[in-house]
Amino acid sequence: MREFEVLKKLNHKNIVKLFAVEEESNTRHKVLVMEYCPCGSLYTVLEESSNAYGLPEDEFLIVLHDVVAGMNHLREYGIVHRDIKPGNIMRVIGEDGRSVYKLTDFGAARELEDDEQFVSLYGTEEYLHPDMYERAVLRKDHQKKYGATVDLWSIGVTFYHAATGSLPFRPFEGPRRNKEVMYKIITEKPSGTISGHQKCENGKIEWSTEMPVSCSLSKGLQSLLTPVLANILEADQEKCWGFDQFFAETNDILHRTVVYVFSLQQATLHHVYIHEYNTAALFQELLSRRTSIPQHNQELLYEGRHLVLDPNRQAKIFPKTSRDNPIMLVSRESVATVGLIFEDPSPPKVQPRYDLDLDASYAKVLITFLINPFPSLLVYQELVRKGVRGLMQLGSGVRGCSVVVYFTTLWLQISSSLEPIERTTQDIKSKFLPGGLLTDGWTQQVGTHPEDRNVEKIKVLLDAITAIYQQFKKDKAERRLPYNEEQIHKFDKQKLVLHASKARSLFTEECAMKYRLFISKSEEWMRVDHQTLTVCVCVCVCVCVCVCVCVCVQLQEQLPQKVLPLVSSGMKPQAYLSQNTLVEMTLGMKKLKEEMEGVVKELAENNHFLERFGTLTLDGGLRG
Repeated sequence: MREFEVLKKLNHKNIVKLFAVEEESNTRHKVLVMEYCPCGSLYTVLEESSNAYGLPEDEFLIVLHDVVAGMNHLREYGIVHRDIKPGNIMRVIGEDGRSVYKLTDFGAARELEDDEQFVSLYGTEEYLHPDMYERAVLRKDHQKKYGATVDLWSIGVTFYHAATGSLPFRPFEGPRRNKEVMYKIITEKPSGTISGHQKCENGKIEWSTEMPVSCSLSKGLQSLLTPVLANILEADQEKCWGFDQFFAETNDILHRTVVYVFSLQQATLHHVYIHEYNTAALFQELLSRRTSIPQHNQELLYEGRHLVLDPNRQAKIFPKTSRDNPIMLVSRESVATVGLIFEDPSPPKVQPRYDLDLDASYAKVLITFLINPFPSLLVYQELVRKGVRGLMQLGSGVRGCSVVVYFTTLWLQISSSLEPIERTTQDIKSKFLPGGLLTDGWTQQVGTHPEDRNVEKIKVLLDAITAIYQQFKKDKAERRLPYNEEQIHKFDKQKLVLHASKARSLFTEECAMKYRLFISKSEEWMRVDHQTLTVCVCVCVCVCVCVCVCVCVQLQEQLPQKVLPLVSSGMKPQAYLSQNTLVEMTLGMKKLKEEMEGVVKELAENNHFLERFGTLTLDGGLRG
């Protein structure tokens, strides 16, 4: 009755409750009456096809919060669980409709302070600490004792499994069939790595310090979570974090708020995790680290308007953002387009022979093929479209155009000698303002759109394959099928191959190809937008200087008329007002004016760039 004794001491929302202990009338066995968890366990959740690459970020944060809270309660009572795994973390739905996860199965639990140790063995082998694995699984005797931190290793494996959909340490053919290599992986894991994978028999172990590309979590959350995993997935108990540091670091993650930012030129979505009391200065520094765009080159837009953040403004009063409505980040300098990074999925090869085990495995792997990255491709395209529309509303193709027009008008009031400036300005206005050639029309004609319903088409295929997979699991459990059911099984297998072919075609020929074309067009448009802005700035500078030169020349021409009366009245002028000096200054200013006229002439000659872009067609070629 160890579990009863432990549960009597515990009372927490993230630990399954014990209501009573009763006795079965016939056998006199003790029966625990516990809280009912109708939604299964975390393992059940991870087995769902939609979570093949890990939980969605919001759901993972709930798991992180609830497991940390439950473990903290156990440590307050000096209890070590010794069998933490997804199957022992139950799920219920709370009053607000969100998941609540609860630790259960305390049959292996015992009281143990941080500085105490134990020698008895419990746990599930994939989640066991290396020292316990050696003795419990490989049956090798040793004199090692185990501390409360063995739970941290199991937590680390569980969190990695929840984040990625797979175990962190995987020998060829799996940990249950290749126990010696499994032990080699977990004991020889280099410090700082969080996973090790052997892809072929007797092959080398591939270590990684990062989550796989297919991981559903954002890079922002991964950057915070990875150091935690690296320091609790540590075989050396001297190097492994203690619970105090583990709780401190995980609570630091959980107390952050997320700001969604879409880098428009790079076409990347970023989740910036920041404390509510942190300032805009730190926020933009974090943005700089994530995007490599320096703070002085960052231009922020929100809901179609410029967003100016005071450096001391706290994150808690930032505008509310979401994945579909992020802050848009525009770089004032040209940056390379990155886009969504994804692995090009390919359906597994089907085994032609009839085999219930292999067929079930094939169907399961096929489901994972259909999960990523179909929806994200569309999301990224829609965000680029939204950003381009926002720039067009601001006249962003010519963010300096209004300034150019103002200074050009001012200059023309003073001098009509620099007509190329006026022509350049008119050319900019006609080509790049809304209604001109630099519009967002290409965004509607290139790429995929929600109206194409590609995501829905994939879901139809996924539902059909999932139904077949569920049937194949039942067939596998039967081990042998009657003739009629065997024929149905073979027919379903043919349908699986057909579904896989359709999915492959839909992804490569529709989604991926159109996405890459869209990103290519986006990169070209952004480059032209940046070059156009550069032209605007150059024109502004030239016009400003010309205006200043003209004013100075006029003043210099008027200066002798103002000085001569002073000389005739007997007042001694300053030395620099000699006639020769005035002539030299006047000539110098006129020469500067001529040089500026030359610069403007060069700008006019460079107008062919704008004209070239004006002939750009939607297929990326040039007319004429």
